Amino acid sequence: MAGDPGGPPPSRGASRDRPASVSIRDVARAAGVSYQTVSRVINDSPSVKASTRQLVLDAIAGLGFRPNRAARALAGGPVQAVTVLTSNTRLYGPAAALEGIEEATRAAGFALGVRVVESGTPADVKDAVERAVDPAGALIVIAYDRAGLATLNAVPPDVPMAGIVETPPDPAQAPRTWVWIDDRTAAMDATNYLLSLGHQTVHYVSIPTWMETSPRAAGWRAALERAGVRVPKPVEGGWEPRSGYRAGLQLARDPDVTAVLCGNDELAIGVMRAMAEAGRAVPEDVSIVGFDDTPQAAFYTPPLTTVRQDFNALGRLCFAKLISLLGQGRQDQEPPWPQAELVVRQSAGPPPERRRRYPPRRP
Repeated sequence: MAGDPGGPPPSRGASRDRPASVSIRDVARAAGVSYQTVSRVINDSPSVKASTRQLVLDAIAGLGFRPNRAARALAGGPVQAVTVLTSNTRLYGPAAALEGIEEATRAAGFALGVRVVESGTPADVKDAVERAVDPAGALIVIAYDRAGLATLNAVPPDVPMAGIVETPPDPAQAPRTWVWIDDRTAAMDATNYLLSLGHQTVHYVSIPTWMETSPRAAGWRAALERAGVRVPKPVEGGWEPRSGYRAGLQLARDPDVTAVLCGNDELAIGVMRAMAEAGRAVPEDVSIVGFDDTPQAAFYTPPLTTVRQDFNALGRLCFAKLISLLGQGRQDQEPPWPQAELVVRQSAGPPPERRRRYPPRRP
């Protein structure tokens, strides 16, 4: 054995304490070459010099490396695995998109891995990307926050990748393998719906965003400006009902607040709870509209009017874009882009003054 006193000397890069998992990049560092060169050696490419090939083979033997799908992918072979990089698997949008990706990869016979990006720091992003590249031939990045955006930008250009993103400021300039649902236009439609009911303006409870202005906030503002009505200052929220509850307590103190658009359904349920505690009925006193149409939205009291976004379909579309990029699928066979849809239920209605002036007719 290499460790015996009379045995051969250890190969370059070998160690008595081998790591539990050795990657193609570990081999590249040990051999002093690029990971693409390691991949070419594993795939018996004739373009590698004999001396370089031997360095790589020595490093492979010394480290105990077992070639995987990444080697074939980097050498141009068929890709059969995908890793999804995301900073959150609990929120409805990323979780539903991930479900769609899983369904599509399973149907196509691809292996699927998921790696959570711990934070948006350069070190965490670099580590997540490098670890994701090694066991799979291609990546999908769910980039709904700063960590996701940093990950999207950190993927090496030679690695096949597709991304699920927020609506870009200029969709025409976005890469072909990025997909999104036009929530900017959807927010405009939701705001216009509330204005059409007779509300003088619409308040907004925002979700976090890595952009200067989120597409949903931009759509809400554009609708108010086009209608020539007052644009209230947005109330900052988070992702969870608790932050919606805090925002709702603030809004409930203002008697002029009669309509609220929320950045997601979780915020909406928090606002509804705060309004109920303040003695303001929904929708008799305050109309509330959410975003996403989570499975629970239809079962709130009252059932929530919201913007439906099919994240599951978005995940399937993203995978289709990726395999088209890989040459293993055709662009004309990709599923259609999912469109946002306003789902009208019972949490929105005319403002109190209009209700008094024009009471609903009895059936």
